[in-house]
Amino acid sequence: MEQRYCYETPIGYLTIGDNGEAITKIQFGKAENQGEESPLAKKAYKQLEEYFQGKRTQFDLPLQPQGTEFQKKVWQELCKIPYGSTCSYKDIAVRIGNEKAVRAVGGANNKNPIIIVVPCHRVIGVSGALIGYACGLEVKKYLLDLESKTMKGYNRQ
Repeated sequence: MEQRYCYETPIGYLTIGDNGEAITKIQFGKAENQGEESPLAKKAYKQLEEYFQGKRTQFDLPLQPQGTEFQKKVWQELCKIPYGSTCSYKDIAVRIGNEKAVRAVGGANNKNPIIIVVPCHRVIGVSGALIGYACGLEVKKYLLDLESKTMKGYNRQ
C-alpha cells in the first residue's frame, strides 16, 4: 500500500509516495490522505533538500514508477541525462530507438510520476526553448538555473 507524505520545498509543496520498498511518486502539490512519514520518504526528502542546496547532483533512491512499458523506457532514459545538462524530446526518441516518437516521448515526460529524481525538467525543445513541464515553466527554469549555478560552482573549485 502506498504511503504519502508532503514536504515544503523552494518550489512549493512536494508529495512523496512510497510502497515501503521504493519511491513510487514525487509530485508537485499537497498530498491528499497524507499518512505517517515513512523512513523512505524521509530519505527522499533529505536528498531533495541537498539537491535544492546545490549539494547533491545524483539521487540514491530505489524507484518504482508506475506506467506503460514505453513510459518506463522513456523515464529510464531521462535518468541518463547528466546533471546540469539538457537534451531534446527528439534526442530521447532517438535514444530509445524510435526517432518518430517525439510526441509520445513528450507525453511520457508529462506523465513522469517521480519529478526531479527522474529529471524530466532537463528535456527541452529541439530549438533550445523551455517547453512542456507539468509543474510549470517557472519551476522548470528554476531547476535548470539551480543546476547551472551548481555546475559553475563546481567548475571554480
